[in-house]
Amino acid sequence: MKKSIVLFSGGIDSTTALYWAVNCYEKVLALTFDYRQRHRIEISLAHLLTKKLNLPHKIIQIDLSQIGGSSLTDRNLPLPQYEHLEEIEEGPPSTYVPFRNGIFLALAAGWAEVKGIKHIVCGFNIIDTPNYPDTKKKFVKTMEKAINLGTKFSFSQNKLKILAPFVNMKKSEIIKEGISLGVDYSYSISCYFGEEIPCHKCSSCLLRQKAWEEVDSKDPLILRLEKEGKI
Repeated sequence: MKKSIVLFSGGIDSTTALYWAVNCYEKVLALTFDYRQRHRIEISLAHLLTKKLNLPHKIIQIDLSQIGGSSLTDRNLPLPQYEHLEEIEEGPPSTYVPFRNGIFLALAAGWAEVKGIKHIVCGFNIIDTPNYPDTKKKFVKTMEKAINLGTKFSFSQNKLKILAPFVNMKKSEIIKEGISLGVDYSYSISCYFGEEIPCHKCSSCLLRQKAWEEVDSKDPLILRLEKEGKI
């Protein structure tokens, strides 16, 4: 049986990755991390979607606020707000969580080792995202190599693979792929401020808004919130 673990935060990219995996694998396990992020609402809404899809959903708790250094885990650091995308600074923003994706992949690899699963799927991409160093294709391949050297996969001819199918795609292209897969984006959360209603000021909200404009469609999250009378 072809099986995979999907790193599932509940945002647009990982939600698309989840549906992509469901389309490619016979068994899919969703893995979400509660790392004490501001936007922890994404966890509960991610769980709603896995229930809808009838998928196993594991939530691992890890307190990255103990490391600090990010406005997503340290509430003493202000979250950057912008009026326009052009204002977003070069280089890693304050919302970068030090080595977050490396930590997530390491934990996912440990769980994959226990489960005997050889494929980890993630929604990492480098276009239309903040300047995070841990979403690049080279980083993914280097982590894959390290995992295969440092786990029992090193004794097997069938090595673990980390798949990032959207790594070189624009967010609007990812959405188009998701639409073709029947993705339900109405419960996907992007806003860094941790509310269900988008702030439209953080980089994640602005990039999401741009993507839906490029798709020439209204964001299903906004449509749901309007229907429920929340906005």
